[in-house]
Amino acid sequence: MRILIVEDSDKIRESVAQALREADYAVDAVADGRQGFIHAQTGDYDAVVLDLGLPELDGLSVLKKLRDKKIATPVLLLTARDAIDDRVLGLQSGADDYLVKPFALDELLARVQALIRRSQGKSTPKIHVGPLMIDQVNKSASVRGRDIELTPREFALLEYLAHRAGKSVARHELEQHLYDDRSQVWSNAIDSTVCALRAKLTVAGCPPLIHTRRKVGYVLQERAVK
Repeated sequence: MRILIVEDSDKIRESVAQALREADYAVDAVADGRQGFIHAQTGDYDAVVLDLGLPELDGLSVLKKLRDKKIATPVLLLTARDAIDDRVLGLQSGADDYLVKPFALDELLARVQALIRRSQGKSTPKIHVGPLMIDQVNKSASVRGRDIELTPREFALLEYLAHRAGKSVARHELEQHLYDDRSQVWSNAIDSTVCALRAKLTVAGCPPLIHTRRKVGYVLQERAVK
């Protein structure tokens, strides 16, 4: 999953980015509202962490411009403790949640996870596809109770496909959501990760679940699409 952070405080921006990366998210981070709007408009993000008090373009203006352009990416607002009116206006303008500064990084991570789940129509952090269970909180996967050892990239790809189970996902879409601006992406990176995932699922006793859609990408489901 790929997250955009828009925060002008170097300390907060860097600590939030580090926490999200340690939780295996791909993260882009910018320091002003104008850059935030450009990134959110042109990038394919699963959530945006948006401060209200930004230079160049304030956070509320960024939010309104995104919603005016029908960009529905979930937005978590970061607000000052006494900015009650701003929080209310932010929610009314299309924000999905808010967090009051100062905040605990664990709470921010939990709220980001919940935002992404809700945006994908998932009510619980566990996704089941056939005998495969994906736990988004613990970043783990298992088949009939048997744990599968996955790298962060393998889990991220599996999680993304699971959110779209039954639907074809293009390779370029997977690249957009699994890698941030700092990453160097090899041409066969997605295919190699899928190959490794399939091998590990097979060893765990899982039937074929990741199917190739020729000239399209991949689909995660119990039966292959003809």
